[in-house]
Amino acid sequence: MESKRQVTVESSPLQDGAYSSLPQDSREGAGLNGHRPQVMDQDRFHDASERVLGSINKVIDGKADAAKLALTVLLAQGHLLLEDVPGVGKTLLAKTLARTVDCTVSRIQFTPDLLPSDVTGVSIYNQSSRQFEFRPGAVFANIVIGDEINRASAKTQSALLECMEEHQVTVDGHSYQLGSPFMVVATQNPIEMEGTYPLPEAQRDRFMARISMGYPDKDAEIEMLETHQAASPLVKVTPVVTAGDVAAMIATVQQVHVSTAIKEYTVAIGRATRDSARLRLGASPRSLLQLLRAAKATAALDGRDFVLPDDVVDVAESVLAHRIILDRKAASSGDTPQTVLRGILASLPVAQEPPGAWRRDRHAV
Repeated sequence: MESKRQVTVESSPLQDGAYSSLPQDSREGAGLNGHRPQVMDQDRFHDASERVLGSINKVIDGKADAAKLALTVLLAQGHLLLEDVPGVGKTLLAKTLARTVDCTVSRIQFTPDLLPSDVTGVSIYNQSSRQFEFRPGAVFANIVIGDEINRASAKTQSALLECMEEHQVTVDGHSYQLGSPFMVVATQNPIEMEGTYPLPEAQRDRFMARISMGYPDKDAEIEMLETHQAASPLVKVTPVVTAGDVAAMIATVQQVHVSTAIKEYTVAIGRATRDSARLRLGASPRSLLQLLRAAKATAALDGRDFVLPDDVVDVAESVLAHRIILDRKAASSGDTPQTVLRGILASLPVAQEPPGAWRRDRHAV
């Protein structure tokens, strides 16, 4: 019987020949090919981000906010979960984002018979050399698209845990470092439950943000019918930035200043979710770290080198909503994680800072 497993890799040089284990160097500050990238100036950063967003918005009609959030997650070194009903452009957004960057891309169609080794790779015995050689799996790419991730078993889903958190793969006792930049973009359908394996909390917590695409508005849908009939606009998408540009943009985001008041505000949000009577599980410390990283990327995309409270609020729902669990009473009363978060954000006071205070104390970053 023919296997249904589908793993597609585009332009990945790691698929040729054996792959040896790499030293476990620190990932902090690492750039393309192990070199620390140069920080971009504001004009170059703005120009590069506009090219990426412009390419995505030509393909995905009426979803500028989703496109910006996807780029935000990439620049914040996170992973993205696209969750919505079929046919609203989840996979199209993932593919478009991947094609705007001139780097290696792989796509994995998750199915119940997909094996962990299809994702991470496997050691194969070479009869000529009489040694085991590691053959890398589809995860060895800069951008990995996981289509319908909840259709694979929990064992296969867990193969991504180490990859997403530590940017490495361990097979047969040997660890192999993944490239930089590295991002997993996964899609799933929350409606159809037959033949699916819901993502466990540990897996969902690895995703920096979750996007629900939603249906396009009337004008965007008409535009789609006019432009998508003959062929998909995806075929016309070409890379507009290089992997080195993305590494430099990431380095620029890392230099965005965060004041003490912003850090205190972020922690206050997390503690409020843990103390809320309507929530059974609040935000984890990892989620607060990723919330701040996403806020820094948001500030950079808005042309600032410092974070404002509005940056934290703008991404709080996308970063935290999929990580918290409602109390049964709250769920039965019609609450959702989004409404609970909005209530928490509305009730928390924001520290008032004098003009220019958000820019101070850069040595503390």
